[in-house]
Amino acid sequence: MKATMSFSDYLQSRARLIDDVLGEVFPPHWDMPPTLRSAMNYSLMGGGKRLRAILTLAAAEAVGCPEERALPAACAIEMVHTYSLIHDDLPAMDNDDFRRGKPTNHKVYGEAMAILAGDALLTHAFYCIVQCSRRYGLAPEQTLAIVEELAEYAGARGMVGGQAADIEGEQGVTGLDQLMSIHDRKTGDLIVFSLRAGARIAGANDRQLAALTEYGRKLGLAFQIQDDILDVTGDESKLGKPVKSDEKKKKVTYPFFLGLEKSRNKVRELTEESKRALKSVPFANPDRLLELADFLMDRDR
Repeated sequence: MKATMSFSDYLQSRARLIDDVLGEVFPPHWDMPPTLRSAMNYSLMGGGKRLRAILTLAAAEAVGCPEERALPAACAIEMVHTYSLIHDDLPAMDNDDFRRGKPTNHKVYGEAMAILAGDALLTHAFYCIVQCSRRYGLAPEQTLAIVEELAEYAGARGMVGGQAADIEGEQGVTGLDQLMSIHDRKTGDLIVFSLRAGARIAGANDRQLAALTEYGRKLGLAFQIQDDILDVTGDESKLGKPVKSDEKKKKVTYPFFLGLEKSRNKVRELTEESKRALKSVPFANPDRLLELADFLMDRDR
């Protein structure tokens, strides 16, 4: 990466890099049912910001490691994120018809195949994590730590637990503190894992891991509040999905509790707190992570 590369160019180049690697992530000699392979690739290669994967690369760079060593982990995170979106869109969950401007997976392949595509992406994520060790010589104890944290942050204590709490929240039991907890698990945990995985691959120390965890917590909550805001004020053509869907589903959100202006102020406050956490510990190259925080605060999709 050239030091003079703009942040916009950085994001585009990293998204293209991740797309290229994801396009070859399944071993060609594996005997997989063609429809299953097609369903997985339909959502996995269906666009998106690749935010979590880019966070993994940026965290590795921040600690001082060549980012290509973190590519298998970045791909793993994209697969976990994609599986969660496929399942979230199902009729039994959010019952959404469109994702990123295209029909959702179950609308194209049917509910059963969509569920299986999500299952396959989740399990293949763990295969990808192991490739950090096989291809780049990552120490076995670090590989085990990343696998363990993926199971924790993406599972019952983390993202899946957040989704379960969100379903209960839709039944009218959610207050602002509960909503923050849901966002922290449903969105924040995978962002935190993305950062910690990249940092572990780069050999981060405990203070750096703690700072990145705090940065990720603040960033994840700011990201989700901004999503809530965009659901009210966003441009459907940019978002790739209908706006005001939370209101139609009677889901409680930050704008519901605080209003739009206070919600925007909360995003700005959390963004500044995330950057302070990152600056509290020495890093070799933290600039891209700092730029990412500002970018997410100002995004319109």
